[in-house]
Amino acid sequence: MADKVLIIEDEPTLARLVSYNLSQEGYEAEVVGNGAEGLHRAVHDEYAIIFLDLMLPGMNGFEVLQKIRQHGVKTPVIILTARNAEEEVVQGLGLGADDYITKPFGVAELLARASAVLRRSRNGDHKPAVQSPGDKVISLGDLQIYPEKYEVFVNGQWITLRPKEFEVLLYLAERPGIVITRDDLMNVVWGFDYIGGQRTVDVHVSSLRKKLELNQQTVQIESIRGVGYKLIVNRKSLA
Repeated sequence: MADKVLIIEDEPTLARLVSYNLSQEGYEAEVVGNGAEGLHRAVHDEYAIIFLDLMLPGMNGFEVLQKIRQHGVKTPVIILTARNAEEEVVQGLGLGADDYITKPFGVAELLARASAVLRRSRNGDHKPAVQSPGDKVISLGDLQIYPEKYEVFVNGQWITLRPKEFEVLLYLAERPGIVITRDDLMNVVWGFDYIGGQRTVDVHVSSLRKKLELNQQTVQIESIRGVGYKLIVNRKSLA
């Protein structure tokens, strides 16, 4: 059975483009043009992915996303946002979006992000592959990172991270105790041509920090005011 996706987008041309290309890839696509109807369908039907425009008439995308999560719907949400709209991205991720695509975007990017989000969603319901002795691993206190498998364990429990969260954590973990500037993280993780600002880094670090602190106490990401971040290992907790 084809994976069903919901596209909440009020611009007809863009909605048709997204729907057509997802359908060609084997998805069953449904399109709605306003937030209220999109919310109703998201809550009362089951979808593999929801594509959500933020600038919708009536109920905007932020309200839709917030209410979707308040209803306990865990369906992955990819927000569609205008280029240079960093504040929208930060707010959307904070409300529970799983990823975002900036307009205009190409078909390859659309399909790649859909596939990645769907894969992460499904992996969250299953245990990761058994680790073998030859796997590369970075161990810091209660934290184990497997760079080649994009897997993170704390106290032996697997935790799910967004790709950018994983890349931020990996970069910090490879340099424990060293202060990494926001610019460094931005360039390494997002690339030199990324047009967003440093708040994107901050929101990913904040989300990552919460996930780590819920599961272990020996490794923390410390903020260095006005500079950036460093990952520290609490040696007292290891004693």
